[in-house]
Amino acid sequence: MTNKNKTTNQTRKFFIYARKSTDTEDRQVRSIGDQISELQELAKKENLEVVDIIVEKQTAKKPGRPMFADMLKKIEAGEATGILAWHPDRLARNSIDGGQIIYLVDTGIIQELKFPTFWFDPTPQGKFMLSIAFGQSKYYVDNLSENIKRGHRQKLKNGLWPQMAPLGYLNNRETKQIYLDEEKAPLIKKTFEAYASGNHTLKNLRKIINGLGLRGRRDGLLSVSNFQYLLQNPFYYGIIRYNGEFYNGKHEPIITKKLFDECQEVMKRKSKPQKTDKMKFFLYRGFFHCAECGFTITADRKIKKSGKQYVYYYCTKKNPNHVCSQNVFTREEKISSQIKKEIQKVSLSDDCADWMLAELEKEQKEKAQSSRFFAQKFQEEIKMIDEKLEKLMNAYLESVLNIREYQEVKNKLVNQKQVLKDKITAFEQKSVNRFELAAKFIKTSKQAKIIALQKNPEGIQDFLKKIGSNFLIQNQNISFLPRGAWQILSKSALCARSAPAERRSRKANTAQNAEIVKWRRE
Repeated sequence: MTNKNKTTNQTRKFFIYARKSTDTEDRQVRSIGDQISELQELAKKENLEVVDIIVEKQTAKKPGRPMFADMLKKIEAGEATGILAWHPDRLARNSIDGGQIIYLVDTGIIQELKFPTFWFDPTPQGKFMLSIAFGQSKYYVDNLSENIKRGHRQKLKNGLWPQMAPLGYLNNRETKQIYLDEEKAPLIKKTFEAYASGNHTLKNLRKIINGLGLRGRRDGLLSVSNFQYLLQNPFYYGIIRYNGEFYNGKHEPIITKKLFDECQEVMKRKSKPQKTDKMKFFLYRGFFHCAECGFTITADRKIKKSGKQYVYYYCTKKNPNHVCSQNVFTREEKISSQIKKEIQKVSLSDDCADWMLAELEKEQKEKAQSSRFFAQKFQEEIKMIDEKLEKLMNAYLESVLNIREYQEVKNKLVNQKQVLKDKITAFEQKSVNRFELAAKFIKTSKQAKIIALQKNPEGIQDFLKKIGSNFLIQNQNISFLPRGAWQILSKSALCARSAPAERRSRKANTAQNAEIVKWRRE
């Protein structure tokens, strides 16, 4: 009898299986260390031989746990005949894993299951109770999942993001809302702006933005696919996209819908970066065109006998339909000198610029009240869309529409609402920005003469690009078309008036007053 008991004890080999995941249903479960400690005490009390301790940190909601599968293979190979676990829900929370355990018990491959908190015996009654325990575990997971989904739906309806905040935002654990990440949000905006220019591939954009310091959640470098997902995420202009459905978010947008749409257009046509010019650098090559034949002005470097180098510009004469007569070479210094004179033509005097800035400030205060009327009009349109959304939801609940029809119409209305919200934001900004832009323009005009006198050819060229277009050369003389406000300013007499206001006649001041108001409005 004693020898028989000794043999039985020797064959009672067990695996200790401890599991705990980060999922919601496991948050209240005892830690891995606590589970192992309790199970080791149970093994000692029951006089069981522990072959190995299996630790798994993965959810049991779905089949496919590697450590669990490996343990069952070892049991089938005869390395052990039983399992020690804290509770049946540690072994299975899905029907496949639970059924596999019961089948191995039925076939005798698993002879014993022991739990500190649950009784099991390999009898019909014991297997029935085990199946109930597995069923309860699955029911708990399914019910919890449904509750989570219900909570997500409610959050989405309220315009709240239900998960971890996207890159550029942070979660507020107290309010359960998200707010802008002050460090990353500007870099996210810069990413959209850079890509919308059409001058960058995703690969090139990744290199630039990563170089500026944008990092993922664990301080890792973002991949090309990360940037592609980021650029296609409407969350950044205020729309939540969840399971194919759009919701108006209450979070602060980082970009406008207009900028987002521009990025989608660039991505659609798979924009490639501009080819870099590997030829010798010349300041104005490719900048000017021949006024006679319209073809590009190119450049070459000539070395005189004295050893001094000069850069000359001339027409390429590649127009097959026109024999260009432009045989004159223009030196770079002459072009730079003419550009400086043109820039000075759009330079405002200090007195004129200061007076205009003072008038702008007065008018800005007068216009503030009228802007409220337009904002109210957009608010009324948004209210009408909200009413349509409410009716649409009722139609869906009454089975007048199917889910696809409901989502399709809803997404359009949500986007229309976002466009109106963007218009309100843009209008509010415009009511301030249009004065700020005018003020910025006046200040720039005030600085034009200073820029022209600087010994910085690249800076002078950049300023010329800002004020004009269609840059031409003919008979060694440059010409161009001033753009926008610069054209109006160049045609006005404002730049010529430099006498202080107190020294001008009342009639002259009144005339200039009217001209400035007309000029700024244009």
